[in-house]
This record gives sequence, C-alpha cells and structure tokens, in this order.
Amino acid sequence: MKVDGKSYRTIWLGADGTTVQAIDQTLLPHQFVIRDFHTVEDAEKAIRTMIVRGAPLIGAAAAYGMALAMANDPSDANLERAYPDKTPEEREQIALRMWGNLGRVMVETMNIDRILREPDRLHVTNGHVIGRYKEKMGPVLIVTMHMGNWELGMWPIMLAGVKPAGVYRLVKNPYVDRYLRAQRKDLYPGGLFGSRRAAGQDEGQKTARLIMDYVRQGGRLGFISDLYDAQGVEVPFFGYPAKSMPIAAMIARRVGARIWIGRCIRIGDRACFDINVNELRVPRTNNQAEDIRNITAAIQRQFEGWIRENPDQFMWSNRRWS
Repeated sequence: MKVDGKSYRTIWLGADGTTVQAIDQTLLPHQFVIRDFHTVEDAEKAIRTMIVRGAPLIGAAAAYGMALAMANDPSDANLERAYPDKTPEEREQIALRMWGNLGRVMVETMNIDRILREPDRLHVTNGHVIGRYKEKMGPVLIVTMHMGNWELGMWPIMLAGVKPAGVYRLVKNPYVDRYLRAQRKDLYPGGLFGSRRAAGQDEGQKTARLIMDYVRQGGRLGFISDLYDAQGVEVPFFGYPAKSMPIAAMIARRVGARIWIGRCIRIGDRACFDINVNELRVPRTNNQAEDIRNITAAIQRQFEGWIRENPDQFMWSNRRWS
C-alpha cells in the first residue's frame, strides 16, 4: 500500500535488522500506525489482538516471531542443562523442531474453534478412564504444560461432560478478548478466568481467591503449571532444583479437589494431536506444607517424563530454573 507517496508492505524487518514492523490492521482505514515487535511475545500478541489478520499475514507474523525468539533464545542453555549427554548437534535439532511446533501453535491460536469442529484431529489416549468419573468427578484441577498445542490438553475433561473452566491471559482490546473467548467456548464451557501478565499483588490475590472459591464449589479448572515461579516451591526438574508453581497443589489440598495432569503432543506436522491425562493422588497428611511440596514435585516429575518422550515439543524457550 502507498501512504503519502511511499510504498509499504504489511509486515517487514526494520532498518536496524532486529525489529519487526507491521501496519496495525485494527486501525485501518482511519489511522495509519506502525507497530514494532521486539520479541516473540510481541508477535504472539499481535496475532491474538488482530493487529495482523488474514492467514498469509498471520503466517508471516508467526515466522517473524519465531525469528525474534531464536535471536533471544534461552533454549540452548536449557537443553544443555536438561540433556548434558547429548551432542550440541542433537540439542540443536530438538530446538529447531521445537520452533517449528511453536510456529504452528501461534497460527492455531486463532483457529482453535475450527480444530475442535473436526474431532478426528484429536485422539484421546485414555478417554475411557475419564468417562468413569462423569457422574462423580467432583471438583477437579487440570494442570498442563507448554507441549504440543497445550490449550488442547483440556479436551478429555470436556469430553467427560463436566464443563471445565480455564485461566487465560486477558487481552486489552475488548472486542478481540470477546472473540478469543467465543472461539474457546467449546473447550472451556465453564468460562474463562482472566489474568494479566504482570498483575499486582492485590489483583493476583483476588484472582487466586476467585479460583479457590470456584473449585471449592465443585468447579473444574484448567491452567498451565510448568513455568518458573520466583515465589514457588523448589522441587527437582531434570535433576536441578526448580522453583515451581504450587497453586494446583495448594487448592487441591485445601478444598479436597482431584488433580488431573494433561499433555498434548502433535502428530506429524499437521494440526492433529494425541492427548493424555493421568490422575495424581493428592496426599492429605497432618503436614499440609509437605503435602503441597510433594504434590508439586509429582506434577513436575510427570511433566519431565512426558518431555523426555517428546523433547522437541516442549517449550524450552521458557525460563525454568533460576
């Protein structure tokens, strides 16, 4: 397109060679605004908030996002720590396949509803086990990790007919936020609790109370539990102490909820997935703090086992150790 006689692409690499720039599609035709992307999170946000829209532009933004991520990538260090016995070439191949998967996930973010409308894309390994609990499941926490397309780790619980809810990151644009919620209504029929990336302590505590009350009243709630938590519980992960998110353990221990651990792996290079969930026994001894630590450790131990089976589908670019 031409603006004031100058030609522009819809997305391009900036003159500094490190910044990606794109025309904000949400403001056209009334305003011409160029947005800068410095990180993969910026690119992912642009896709979610429809700053870029349309399949070709979304694909280009996802590809640029992957390039930005690889330029600021802790994956090599994380893989070296997790797999010291592998050669640098082997670790590089894991990282390259991981980025390929993440590029697909970024595009699938805006197409979750389409994937759910084609159930042949989703294979549930142990759905029959979950079906046994359909009428007697009670309050449940479903914890998943950044693997395959992690949002779909909730699918087996939804199939059991218990209407799970989820926790997701709020989008500032209310129209886009409404659109993303609508896309996920079949995956989270119980609704979505919004959280902010950098919530203050008061807001974080308020969200935690809402979640606790929801589960206490018999709700089923899913969320990601594989990230570094500076205030978390230190448990082993690939042989090293890792401060891990204890929220699932705390809620389950306090309100008597079940915990299901889920994982989703991609089959081939298409939007087809194998999904599995395992129930974790929740200890309830006289030492609540130790119970929470043991539950958190068991969750991370299960995550590690699944990651070792498919290391190239885990998001090694996230911070995991201090």
